[in-house]
Amino acid sequence: MEPGNLTGVSEFLLLGFSEEPALQPLIFGLFLSMYLVTVLGNLLIILAVTSDSHLHTPMYFFLSNLSLVDICFTSTTVPKMLVNIQTQNQVITYEGCITQMYFFMLFGGLDNFLLTVMAYDRFVAICHPLHYTVIMNPRLCGLLVLVSWITSALHSLLESLLLLRLTFCTDLEIPHFFCELNQMVQLACSDTFLNNMVMYFVAVLLGGGPLAGILYSYSKIVSSIRAIPSAQGKYKAFSTCASHLSVVSLFYGTSLGVYLSSAATHSSHSSAAASVLYTVVTPMLNPFIYSLRNKDIKRVLKTFFGMAGTKGTIILR
Repeated sequence: MEPGNLTGVSEFLLLGFSEEPALQPLIFGLFLSMYLVTVLGNLLIILAVTSDSHLHTPMYFFLSNLSLVDICFTSTTVPKMLVNIQTQNQVITYEGCITQMYFFMLFGGLDNFLLTVMAYDRFVAICHPLHYTVIMNPRLCGLLVLVSWITSALHSLLESLLLLRLTFCTDLEIPHFFCELNQMVQLACSDTFLNNMVMYFVAVLLGGGPLAGILYSYSKIVSSIRAIPSAQGKYKAFSTCASHLSVVSLFYGTSLGVYLSSAATHSSHSSAAASVLYTVVTPMLNPFIYSLRNKDIKRVLKTFFGMAGTKGTIILR
């Protein structure tokens, strides 16, 4: 069929997880709960960092940016899915699908880059502690975040423009709960060779590159920690990067697990279910990991809730 004979696409259908009516309230309640916990938890991290001057350091600056990105990352997919379940309407417009895909890749890429920047921050703090304040100055921190934003935005724009050149036929059902790039490329009737090449090249460059940077940073960190003579010193050094290491393991472990399992099983519905791990569960768990394993965050949150409780008691009296 010639591309000129194809009609313009106006909308897609997001099939989600299950079409069983009995399961829809359960899915709605589960995802609404996870979304609210994600937003509230990450907002508390941002509030704690911005409200306490002792937390105005590079590590917490990057952490507050990661929390903001996690809120936006989850907000690109979950609210639309909740609306579709509530209205019993699986339709998403063509423009809405492209927009959702753009912002999903933007914030997903930012998550990736910020975790890499945070690994570099821990590397400098442990391997070059005497020069930490000089190296990780406010200008460099702002520049690292800005470069992360620009790189993610350009990548998302490139993928979106390449997708806009494709034509689609009659099968417009996306077996996912959001407009995922790979699923949309598979629905196209026109030649997708360029899209696939760019997609795989970018996955290696922007996925493998940051991961290699994180692994290199932690290899140096481990070497530096092993050189510390006292056990207490080793524990203190390791505790400063334990939370970040946990988040990195969760993010990359779930992401790689999803794509490796989907490539092995070729099941779209199982891929959609597995992708919940890095699109919803990981952003929800990040605030808990950082707050439970970080004394400074716990101290600020306790102070904040203590002040809120005191004000509430005064008002009641």
